[in-house]
Parts: sequence; C-alpha cells; structure tokens
Amino acid sequence: MTTARTKLGSVGEHHARLILERKGMIFVESNWRAPSGEIDLVMRDGALLVMVEVKVRRGERAGSAEESISRAKAARLLATGEWYMAEHPEHAERPWRIDLVAITLGERAVVTRVQHIEEAVVAG
Repeated sequence: MTTARTKLGSVGEHHARLILERKGMIFVESNWRAPSGEIDLVMRDGALLVMVEVKVRRGERAGSAEESISRAKAARLLATGEWYMAEHPEHAERPWRIDLVAITLGERAVVTRVQHIEEAVVAG
C-alpha cells in the first residue's frame, strides 16, 4: 500500500533526479538499502560517486527540508555510504560524497524552492 508520505518521497526523488541530470550527473540507481539505512539516489558527477538524500517538505512551518538532517541521520547516511562502497567494488576507486536535495512544496504540491547542497554530510 502506498502512503501519502511514500508517494511524496517518490515524487521528490524523481524531481531531484531530473534536476541533477540537468546539471550533468548520470543516474546510477535509487532506493538502495543497507542495514544502516537507505540511499535515495546514487549519481555520478564525472569520476565522483554522489549519494543523494532527498528531503521534501510541504511548506516550512516545521522547518526547512535542509534543516531535517540531524547528527544521527548524518551518521546513518555516512554508514550507508560505506556499506554501498563495500558492496559495489566496481566503484572502489571512485571518491564519493553525500549531497542533499531539499525540496519545498507550496499549495497544490507546486515546487516553490529547491536547494542542492553538495557535501551536505561529511565525516568528522
């Protein structure tokens, strides 16, 4: 059963993918899961592998989408990135990063703001 939240996430991921592809990135895969969590999108930016967290919010009453990455979530994203690299030896020599695409929706689910933050999560 598809929930409204799942549908919103899927629409956000599709929108984020289109934005990143317009920037020249190449789609690798989506919704990759590991025990530590999920990577919404995996893209290539030249020789670099980019793992993308997509956050979608309806309005900003509860804060912006980019403010929703807690320290715990950042740690899970880093751990999931490590899992991905360990399970994909074809990318072993590629440097990688974690980006955030934050999408804010207004009335009638119209996109009012998109923020792409490169290296949104870093170790340390």
